[in-house]
Amino acid sequence: MPGARALAVRTEAVIRLVGLRKSFGEQVVLDGINMDIRPAETTVVLGPSGCGKSVMLKHIVGLLNPDAGQVWFEGRRVDTLNERQWREVRLRIGLLFQMGALFDSMSVGQNIEFPLIEHTTMTREERRRRIAAALETVDLRGIESKLPGQLSGGQRKRVALARAIVLEPRVVLYDEPTTGLDPVRSDGINELILKLKREMGVTNIVVTHDLTSARKVADRVVMLLNGKVLADGTYDEVARIRDSRVQHFLLGQYVRGDDVAIPEQSDTSGHREPADTL
Repeated sequence: MPGARALAVRTEAVIRLVGLRKSFGEQVVLDGINMDIRPAETTVVLGPSGCGKSVMLKHIVGLLNPDAGQVWFEGRRVDTLNERQWREVRLRIGLLFQMGALFDSMSVGQNIEFPLIEHTTMTREERRRRIAAALETVDLRGIESKLPGQLSGGQRKRVALARAIVLEPRVVLYDEPTTGLDPVRSDGINELILKLKREMGVTNIVVTHDLTSARKVADRVVMLLNGKVLADGTYDEVARIRDSRVQHFLLGQYVRGDDVAIPEQSDTSGHREPADTL
């Protein structure tokens, strides 16, 4: 039956994490994560610093290999791929870094053009049109010649998002996309996340601490704690869970002794850094 076939295609996971485990020294960061990311949905991953959110993202794009478990993308196991094979997979995955990660010495156009030069054989005119289309998608026009330092924080995030989508990926990963933005500009990023799903059918995975953003963009919320999935459902479903750890996080309450407060990782030099910084 055509309808049943369409439903099956619709609900098959684009990304599947199976028993994912990762440790750094004695610190267990991912402890048997199982997760299916469904197509054309926005999955928001919540949790305190150090719970493994961004470490999970790094496994999805092959920047880290699991100690145990599997990563699947579009029905193909990818955690066993070599770097050349991973490069092919990454063409279908866009990544918006937490602070944008634009090249300060390059113009907006050059920043967005960079992945096109690296990964395609497009002509210069084809690249120019693709850059303009990406900027149009993020509601910026005619700023190709500007430098990142001439832009506001919200504009820089939009340019970084334009770069993330210029290869027309099927999946876009966002690491704290509203960090450092005021509420109005944060909402602008939220609207773009919704727009990409609505108009381009993009599958979004958003790591955030911003509960306002999570409530607005999420089709589904996954909450991590101590490397495990603590809650999984719509925002309203998760908000109704009686587990005090879930409620403390959603209400922004710190409780002394509660294991919501995860210690930061330390490297051997003594420098302390949040475990979920990408």
